Amino acid sequence: MTEADTINAVMRTLADPTRRAVFERIVSSSEITVVELTRGSGVTQGAISQHLKSLKQAGLVAERPEGRNVYYRAEPKGLAPLVDWMSHYGVFWRERFADLRTLLKEIDR
Repeated sequence: MTEADTINAVMRTLADPTRRAVFERIVSSSEITVVELTRGSGVTQGAISQHLKSLKQAGLVAERPEGRNVYYRAEPKGLAPLVDWMSHYGVFWRERFADLRTLLKEIDR
């Protein structure tokens, strides 16, 4: 998978609001099961499982089976391509704001 494909996969995965909410719940806990994610979410266990599958395929979560339970945890490395992509645009915007600042100072004279 190319870097662009990886970034697209992460963005596509996090574009869904329910999936993003599931991911945020995983991030806020050290490990969590499907049952715990389902509780109070208003989403069926089957839907949670599908969201987890997508998050896992995008490299955003890892799983650890233990007996009859599977524990999910956030995989920080999964966000790295997105962070790298955003940092590129951070430089872009900083340069544009610096140019704007210079232009405004020249106009103000």
